[in-house]
Amino acid sequence: MALALRKTLLQVETTFIEGQKAAAQPLKLFAAMAVLTNPWAGRGFVENLKPEIHEIAPVLGQLLTGMILEAVGSGEAVEGYGKAAVVGLDGEVEHGSALIHTLRFGNHYRQAVGAKSYLAFTNTRGPANAPLMIPLMDKNDEGRRSHYLTIQTAIPDAPAANEIVIALGASVGGRPHHRIGNRYEDLKDLGHDLSNPAAV
Repeated sequence: MALALRKTLLQVETTFIEGQKAAAQPLKLFAAMAVLTNPWAGRGFVENLKPEIHEIAPVLGQLLTGMILEAVGSGEAVEGYGKAAVVGLDGEVEHGSALIHTLRFGNHYRQAVGAKSYLAFTNTRGPANAPLMIPLMDKNDEGRRSHYLTIQTAIPDAPAANEIVIALGASVGGRPHHRIGNRYEDLKDLGHDLSNPAAV
């Protein structure tokens, strides 16, 4: 089944003041979203999801990556990144996961921004106007806590019961006035080896 796209949305949020103090560099958050027909809805339990993954995920990855790059201006400017899916009530969480947890989707974004870290994610199910939460992390360093961010939004008419919302998120900048340090400081304080952070 080919991609049946109902609409796309782009959200840009700029924070100038945080904690009653002006930000030295305003934080910019970007969310690119696509509302599409769930290709598995109404078909009962579908054992093999691969045909639709292979056909739809690359198109979505390319589309949403292009939206982010156009809004931000370049892949190099993206600092934090993440992804999310919200499946309508007639679908399985697995349906959203199928489209975002594949290299055929994520590699478009990862390569375009020159990232080294994995894409932070959420995958949930809900009705129209369900919360869409896109967690972000530094594209090159999972331990850089300044870029642990979450984009919060919703689409009033999506997902319909037979739809999925797929989204990519980006940040230019980290949290204004971040001051809790990075994971590496905790590991050092705890006496853990950076190459074995769980100390197992």
